[in-house]
Amino acid sequence: MAEKTLEFQPDLNVDFDREAMGDVQTEEMIINMGPQHPATHGVLRIILRTDGELILEATPYIGYLHRCAERIGENLQPYQWVPITDRLDYLAGMNNNHAFAIAVERLCGIEVPERAVYIRVIAAELNRIASHLVSFGCYGMDMGAFTPFLYAFREREYIMDLFEAMCGARLTYSYIFPGGVRFDLPEGFEERCREFLDYFEPKIDEYNDLLSFNHIFVNRTADVVTISAEQAIAYGLSGPVLRASGPKWDLRKVRPYDFYDRFDFEVPVGVEGGHDGIPHKIVVGDSWNRYFMRLLEMKQSVRIVRQALDQMPTDGPVKAKGANNVKLPSGSAYFEGENPRGQLGFYIEGDGSKIPYRLKARGPSFCNLSICSAACRNILIADMPAFIGSIDIVMGEVDR
Repeated sequence: MAEKTLEFQPDLNVDFDREAMGDVQTEEMIINMGPQHPATHGVLRIILRTDGELILEATPYIGYLHRCAERIGENLQPYQWVPITDRLDYLAGMNNNHAFAIAVERLCGIEVPERAVYIRVIAAELNRIASHLVSFGCYGMDMGAFTPFLYAFREREYIMDLFEAMCGARLTYSYIFPGGVRFDLPEGFEERCREFLDYFEPKIDEYNDLLSFNHIFVNRTADVVTISAEQAIAYGLSGPVLRASGPKWDLRKVRPYDFYDRFDFEVPVGVEGGHDGIPHKIVVGDSWNRYFMRLLEMKQSVRIVRQALDQMPTDGPVKAKGANNVKLPSGSAYFEGENPRGQLGFYIEGDGSKIPYRLKARGPSFCNLSICSAACRNILIADMPAFIGSIDIVMGEVDR
């Protein structure tokens, strides 16, 4: 007679009724997650109040990477502070340079040459792809898949080579300045860039087959730490984290800047339901959608870069004359750009001197992290890395 085997399938969604548990006693425990935990994406410390494997409360503690960036900016001329912007979100230096340069230009009334504007857009969108590749690779590793990390950094290396040709740097660029860009594009850059785009675009579908639609990955991320559209708006979330919850809000579309209104591209938002061959339910606003937004956005960035290369004038100046030696007029300006992690804003106030009276940065990672305590209640400890990786924070921008 064959032995019978018992199959046990725990229901992880059960609400614990303490009174019904009778004599079973539980005890809460305080756990430090960080500041060196490998799944926290930087020097972040989260205090977890747990009951067994269940997280009752998660409180982030920040400031381990604070470097007085804003105060430094109030003692330098704007062009001297550009290298500091590289070190805020150090995975998106071009985008940081871009947003700060526009804020200064709006305060001072600087007009940027047309060729320089197109070069800026190309640099910013290539950096968006590079940043999303890091997010894709690291998130896969957080969930236990190492291969996507290798694939992501293989492709990112091509972009780093393009940036090295543009400005000589591979991480902190200081390339986009108030008034334009530091150097014109080197000879052969456009051809190399088009070759990369043709090579890279099919790779995104490979990533989806490898990770996005992988059963194990989907079950680890779908319907995990779901954030509603109302919650996302109330907490000031932006970028892929906001769009994963449903709102179709992208500053490149709703408040176009630097010729973005000349480009044809889509704004992806969170999707409901599963995918062919995937039994698990995917919910708008869950960790899977926050991850998947970046895969979709990379395709749109490829479209934008192609159009920018086609529309860009073949020659012309790439910087406004005297832009690095202007006095900041009395008054203020604020500009927000669409950084890979959301809305990156810079406020600059002048008093007639060359040095800003006040400088303030609004970092998307800081605002996106603010929902941690509200979102991470009654989830499993194993779901915490899934949430942190899905919001894709950079602590240099959080702490500043």
